[in-house]
Amino acid sequence: MTQAIPNAPRNTRQRAEVLALLREVEGFLTAQQLHQMLVAREARVGLTTVYRTLQLLVDAGEVDSTRLPGGEQLFRRCGQSRHHHHLVCRQCGRTVEIAGPAVERWADEMAARHGFTDVQHTLEIFGTCAACAR
Repeated sequence: MTQAIPNAPRNTRQRAEVLALLREVEGFLTAQQLHQMLVAREARVGLTTVYRTLQLLVDAGEVDSTRLPGGEQLFRRCGQSRHHHHLVCRQCGRTVEIAGPAVERWADEMAARHGFTDVQHTLEIFGTCAACAR
């Protein structure tokens, strides 16, 4: 008998459809953009379900999430299983995953200095990619 993993997201049709779409697209997209693409494919999934599914996938480490300076949240399939950061083009959305060992050390040092434990962080660096700068 297979035992369920506590707090693991269920494998639903909607989750499978969202993941399949994320595997096909490049860069970060909003939940609304993903929902529109799913509707165009005639997938029967509501916007609320897309938001909920994306959050479950972020929590499970299968999807990256970032916020634009204006606050809009974007999502994309995670290309790396280990912790990483992003360079994001403000114009086209092109994203480059980067490692940041100096950032990791600094975050750990700051947490320890101030008595914090179980620390998590994200780092998104926004700019203009070379193609858009031309």
